[in-house]
Amino acid sequence: MRLLEERILKDGVVKSDGVLKVGSFLNHQMDPKLFEAMALQWKQDFADAPINKVLTIEASGISLAIMAAREIGVPAVFAKKSQSINIDGEVYSTQIQSFTHRRSYDVIVEKNVLDSNDHVLIIDDFMANGWAVDGLLDICDQAGATVEGVGIAIEKGFQPGGEKLRLLGVRLDSLAIIESMDPVTGEIVFRH
Repeated sequence: MRLLEERILKDGVVKSDGVLKVGSFLNHQMDPKLFEAMALQWKQDFADAPINKVLTIEASGISLAIMAAREIGVPAVFAKKSQSINIDGEVYSTQIQSFTHRRSYDVIVEKNVLDSNDHVLIIDDFMANGWAVDGLLDICDQAGATVEGVGIAIEKGFQPGGEKLRLLGVRLDSLAIIESMDPVTGEIVFRH
């Protein structure tokens, strides 16, 4: 998606070989017009899939998932990283590891919001090693839900997450795939 790539080139900051800071428009301060364009792209790209739920993980994926769900016309569900007193009943649970935060999280989804009748589109802001998506796939598997695809805003193509999912046959739609980043020059190269 050219619009997203242009924004990454304009406002993204390469912090190291594996870390791209996009907090000014994607995951700290958010650009609703850009999010709307991304959501419309996912709606178009998955128009042939019978999606009835969008699933993400808290926190950075929530705003993208809501925009995608709004455009598709379905509910958005997010996996929570902590149990709270508002969680009633049984939950699906899995553990994910965060590349950015360098720690593991137990994540949960209440069983009453995801089941075997659901056709799910997973949405997230970044993919590096694919661990968050792995966890969401596990939750969908526990629920008996059908995963129709995965939409990622920015995939780091030089890390194994996207390739791993493609080899598994998962329908993956990354709007921008970064082939390489140079922290010295700030250069970002996209895969086309």
